[in-house]
Order: sequence, then structure tokens, then C-alpha cells
Amino acid sequence: MTNKRSKLQEDTRFRVLRLLDDNPEMSQREMAKAVGVSVGAMHYVLNALIEKGLVKLGNFTAAEDKRRYAYKLTLQGIAEKAAMTRRFLLRKIEEHEALKAEIDSLTAELPEAQLPQSSDGLKSE
Repeated sequence: MTNKRSKLQEDTRFRVLRLLDDNPEMSQREMAKAVGVSVGAMHYVLNALIEKGLVKLGNFTAAEDKRRYAYKLTLQGIAEKAAMTRRFLLRKIEEHEALKAEIDSLTAELPEAQLPQSSDGLKSE
């Protein structure tokens, strides 16, 4: 259970780092919506990333509202994002392979006539 929770937390941090790399001016509310977490959870994630030295906080000078902040990745944050990208990709490849094996196993159990059609109208191979 804890392992699954830590993977979900790392996925959330990874997605936030990716968002901030492309959009440092995003508000916490916008980030929360994009990642699929509450604004409170996003606040917690951002504070943790700042505390770890992965993100630094600065004023967003182009904003009319001078209370807006820009969240910029530090050099350490860029390096951690690269490491997280590798771990995320490896985990998703493993999940894909496990899912493909399960699909192949289920497909072998069904007679050809009962195989579901894929979204493009062709039978799965």
C-alpha cells in the first residue's frame, strides 16, 4: 500500500515539475486542475518541492496582479525531473507489458468469433 502511495506521490511531483518547466506562471489552481488534485494538495506539493530545493519562487513580473508568483525549476529540479522522467517511463513500460500480457492471455481464452473489435473496427492481433 505504501509503495503504491509513494508511486502516486512521485507521479504527482513529476507532473508538477513538467508543468512548471513549461509554464512557470501557472497558478496553483490551474496546476491543481491540470494534475487532478485539490488546491490544498497542490499547495502542499509545491511547498515540498520548494523545501527540497527543486523549485524556487519568484514574482511573476508580467502579471497585473503583483501577488502572482512564478515557479521556476532550479538546476537540482531539472536534474530530478530528468531522473523522474526515466523512472516514470520505465514504470509505464512495465505496466504496458503487463497489460499486454493480460490481454494476450484473455484473448487466448476466447474463440476467434467472440473476440472484441478494436476501436478502428479491426480484430485485435
